[in-house]
Amino acid sequence: MKRIYIYVITAFALLAGACSDNNLNDDAPVVPATPDIVIPEGAAEGELLIKFVPEMTEILDRTMKTRAAGASTRSGIPSTDEVLSILGAYDFERVFPVDSRTEEKSREAGLHLWYLVRFDKNTDLKEAMERLSGLGEISKLQINPAIQRAYNPKKKPVPVSEAALNRMRTRAAADNGFKFNDALLPHQWGYINRGAYDFATEKAPAIVGSDVNCEEAWELCTGDPEIIVAVLDEGVMYTHEDLTDNMWVNEKEQVGSDQDNDGNGYKGDRYGYNFVKDNGNISWQAAEDTGHGTHVAGTIAAVNGNNIGVCGIAGGNGTKGGVRIMSCQVFDGDGQVRMVNEARAIKYAADNGAVILQCSWGYNSAYSNPMLGYVPGPATDEEWAKSYPLEKEALDYFIHNAGSPNGVIEGGLAIFASGNEYSYMSSYPAAYEGCISVASIAADYTPSSFSNYGAEVDFCAPGGDSEYHCVPGKDTDGNDVSIDQGMILSTLVVEGKQAYGYNEGTSMACPHVSGVAALGLSYALQQRRHFKAQEFINLMKQTAREVDSYYKGYKTYYYLHNSPGWSATKMDLPSYRGKMGKLVDAGALLRAIAGSGSDMKIPNLYVGTGKTVKIDLRRYFLNGEELTYECTINDTSKAVATFEGTVMTVKGVVTGMTNATLKTSGGKEQSFTITIRNNANDNGWM
Repeated sequence: MKRIYIYVITAFALLAGACSDNNLNDDAPVVPATPDIVIPEGAAEGELLIKFVPEMTEILDRTMKTRAAGASTRSGIPSTDEVLSILGAYDFERVFPVDSRTEEKSREAGLHLWYLVRFDKNTDLKEAMERLSGLGEISKLQINPAIQRAYNPKKKPVPVSEAALNRMRTRAAADNGFKFNDALLPHQWGYINRGAYDFATEKAPAIVGSDVNCEEAWELCTGDPEIIVAVLDEGVMYTHEDLTDNMWVNEKEQVGSDQDNDGNGYKGDRYGYNFVKDNGNISWQAAEDTGHGTHVAGTIAAVNGNNIGVCGIAGGNGTKGGVRIMSCQVFDGDGQVRMVNEARAIKYAADNGAVILQCSWGYNSAYSNPMLGYVPGPATDEEWAKSYPLEKEALDYFIHNAGSPNGVIEGGLAIFASGNEYSYMSSYPAAYEGCISVASIAADYTPSSFSNYGAEVDFCAPGGDSEYHCVPGKDTDGNDVSIDQGMILSTLVVEGKQAYGYNEGTSMACPHVSGVAALGLSYALQQRRHFKAQEFINLMKQTAREVDSYYKGYKTYYYLHNSPGWSATKMDLPSYRGKMGKLVDAGALLRAIAGSGSDMKIPNLYVGTGKTVKIDLRRYFLNGEELTYECTINDTSKAVATFEGTVMTVKGVVTGMTNATLKTSGGKEQSFTITIRNNANDNGWM
């Protein structure tokens, strides 16, 4: 008899702003049945997330295919529907909407088997889980919790005053020795740290080189618009003067539209999607919004060389655009997504072209201090996966299915902040072996006072440390842009209007790593290099710099430094050795790319009989725009090829399959397969 295993969410707080190869369709039971089901605070009343066993696929497909617009009321599985009827179920829907472009991958990962059921809110959740747990058709079962911020939304970032901005713009008119003319670049020490910063105190001066080495990297590459970074955060202000040109745009969609013009399952998703309100209206105007998502986005891709504001690590050069920001909004004012929509946001990013997932959120560390108000989170991969199976499967889907085997990267990079709980273990999902965990350092290489650390951390990056670079008891008012108390400067939203300002946290370190990764992939694309996701992560690690040699003696920071109740605390720096990862280095990464990875490969093609498919070959060869091409098709009775410049057009003649070989004037040769079908669609890719 098949056993059923219940996945119970314990009292972990889902918190935002903190921060391998796996079987993507593992329906084998991994947790013993739990007779004492505890429903923690925060569980959605009258909602459960259910994953069915693969054998139920045909029945579920038939039920959902015959439904009208919206959700069904039943599953079509008699035993399940009997229980749902007892629970007063009125809404039964697939978690992930059908996207014809990616449905095959979704099914291979088992994501088509996840369903959200809504039932009478007066029904006891424990009773509902007990009833459903007895069904052999169900492999996984969990509640639908809400994600909460880890940072206090009442603690606002420090905006730079207009007067200070004007002074900086005047100074920037002169040659400041930096690559770009953006007014605030000299104060973005996380990119280029020259040690010449007034942090209001001389006790903790900046050290030259405590940065991600953009100066060297920018000589090789400044970004590429084909690389897309999904920001799961508050909504990104896509109209901000320093971001608008580097926003991802879904050209088929219009903001506010009630039509799904591109058929991806989401309506009006022109710049991304608001997963809190379940519509395409990305927002940033609520009084409770902090500008967090906009700040993060600016670090990655604020427009470079436009003579205003700040720079982004991969923001282009003023002529060529930078990487693109896709806004996947998971916080909106005082609202936040529940897990079902968090999972949808992660999958949406992969299915719509993002190759980097930027996540400055997560659970609290398992070793966070309850005395400071933290609720400890999961402690191991197994504990996290058992508690949040839907979240893990969505992340695994991104890690394994983002990108393309014929693009710059096969798989995706899920980059998470390690957390801000002063704790000696990274938070989850950052600590998960499939994700990248980022800790925060100050402007002198030392660990930021608040940063989580531990063996699970992969990288460190500048995240600021105002508790260290400060005058205790004195706050920053933003009137002097040069006195920033060691925080991170980026784009911002203040009262719904565009601005610039300072923030700090592993939330700010995380986009430094996302930005460097995006810059590295941009250069790999330009060099026509291909990487598997883990290969690229390994290269980032190999080229990162050690920081342990700076961890000697003690560091004093001032908890609650800007309040009368501040206190001095000593950090034992040697205890951080081997637990901060390495400092990500953009310059070293880009230098290593040309000799790493593999050549780009032409994809196998398919085409309908009597139809054509076009492919631009310059995408697959270094200096491809300067080459000429010749294609030999083994069986020209099935398909023929013609050329117009670098574009090859393949026409299907009769159904079947044939091999082809492409040769370039540069001496390169690649083979691929052409499949001709009667009913092929028009995208041309296998």
